[in-house]
Amino acid sequence: MDYYLSPTHTQRFDLTIKNSQFITTVCRTKGRDAAKAFIEEMRQRYPDANHHCWAFIAGMPNNAHLWDQSDDGEPKGTAGKPMLNVLQHSDFGETTVVVTRFFGGVKLGAGGLVRAYSQAVQEALAQTEYENVYPRCPVQLKIAYPLLGKVEYWLEQSDIEITNKTYSDSIVIDLAVIERTWPEHKVTLTDLCQGSLTLIEPDNA
Repeated sequence: MDYYLSPTHTQRFDLTIKNSQFITTVCRTKGRDAAKAFIEEMRQRYPDANHHCWAFIAGMPNNAHLWDQSDDGEPKGTAGKPMLNVLQHSDFGETTVVVTRFFGGVKLGAGGLVRAYSQAVQEALAQTEYENVYPRCPVQLKIAYPLLGKVEYWLEQSDIEITNKTYSDSIVIDLAVIERTWPEHKVTLTDLCQGSLTLIEPDNA
């Protein structure tokens, strides 16, 4: 995939169905630990709520190892699963959705709960402010000291992220490159260094 969507910041959306209040909070989360920490944060923010149902895709949308969901006490399959289903069809990644429910005294039934939790997430994601996230892969660049200035300047103007620098007899710069644009950037960088560089990159970069 060229890119996926992810929230720019934590956002809250409210929905009332048959007197029950559904508070949907959407957050960008990278990895399971970040997702679980956000879910716990919502539990602490609304300690009196009846349920904190959640679903997350904590990485790229196609990485099923970073999907999870919970009904949090609602009848099995009526909350977390439909929430995750909406998330899976949304093109969002690195995203956790928590739907906090305050029971309003009117039971919705299993079908009603599925519709309510699905609607809560659908409406929230439709209104969520997001940015495009481009998948990156690691590349290691090794250059001599005289090249550092112009290489750093060029990297600052590009879409490449510098993740680390190591100084020894030469300079090793760890990069996170966008797969789609890296081939072109690789040619430019090689020309810039007049071929005096070493690149260590994954096979697909």
